[in-house]
Amino acid sequence: MTTSPARIAVIGTGWWATEHHIPALLAHADAELVALCDANLEKAQQTADAYNVPRAYASVDDLLAHERLDGALVVTNHATHYAVAAACLQAGLHILIEKPMTLFAREARQLVEMAAAQGKQIAMGYNHTYAPYTIRAQQIVASGALGELQYANGIFNQHVLPLLQGKSVGIGEGRERVVHSPADVYSDPLRSGGGHGHLQITHLASLLFFISGRRVLRVQARMRNYGLAVDLVDAILVEFDNGCLGSIGGTGNMAGGRKIDLQLYCEQGWVDIDEAAGTARIHSDDSLHEMALTDENRHYYRHATTNNFVDLILGRAENHVSGEIGWRVVELLDAAYRSAQNDGVAVEVDSLYDGGRTTADG
Repeated sequence: MTTSPARIAVIGTGWWATEHHIPALLAHADAELVALCDANLEKAQQTADAYNVPRAYASVDDLLAHERLDGALVVTNHATHYAVAAACLQAGLHILIEKPMTLFAREARQLVEMAAAQGKQIAMGYNHTYAPYTIRAQQIVASGALGELQYANGIFNQHVLPLLQGKSVGIGEGRERVVHSPADVYSDPLRSGGGHGHLQITHLASLLFFISGRRVLRVQARMRNYGLAVDLVDAILVEFDNGCLGSIGGTGNMAGGRKIDLQLYCEQGWVDIDEAAGTARIHSDDSLHEMALTDENRHYYRHATTNNFVDLILGRAENHVSGEIGWRVVELLDAAYRSAQNDGVAVEVDSLYDGGRTTADG
């Protein structure tokens, strides 16, 4: 157990870090935000000045060499997650990684193995998993009350087209102070790896694996860019490790709305989550449990991941969404993107570890 306060650095000072993680750390009574780091030092310093953070660095190596830390938040662009997270683990830190964990399954596995060897925790920034009905569904499925999963269906639609076009119009309006906008990072396949899959389907996948406890065996996918540099529409067919089947997908062009649904159909019951409405129905043992979450308690649980990470470091909480879940999500998305690039040919997850490409390979 770490003596309070937990000394933490934030690596990456973009939109999500400045609007969510940094305010959460500053509001936590037992967290000390000691430094920021960004490859763009001007950007890091602007953020440090805005939030009264003592020091800013342009290099992760310099940060790790000069600061005494308990943990770090990795909130850089997707393509850099692996290198930054690996450096932090090698320095003996607990880490929280924003989604997706990495772009490639080999990288995710290496981080999980590295954390285990170091005796450190990897937490994931999947805030949708903190809804009470999501937690209750996970508990019921894990208890075995519903029997084996036989079919899964999920959809994540949202109007994130401006982000995938490299715009930030309307993003973050009416919320806490935003020092930096999303800019064009989400529209750049070199930095983000992909579009709607890595931006939004990753959240749906985290719910799927968090609740079901399953792992992907085989994936077939088709994706459409509709003139963008990254995917806008994704359709993914999945076979899980217990033989059950599933279909997940969605579009980043749902103007004026949002639809996030997940259904799990098991041998003796089912789970039906409507995340956009904040409701869930869980049927087990011929009884129906309905749960609703009021609007004032929702708003993405935007501080929940950061708060859990601080309490995890201090030994006060379990890891709510571990690196294991992040790894399973990466397996799904890595296989899906490879399948889509090969005209929907099925990709075996095991093949991702047989000479599979990594970010360092370019």
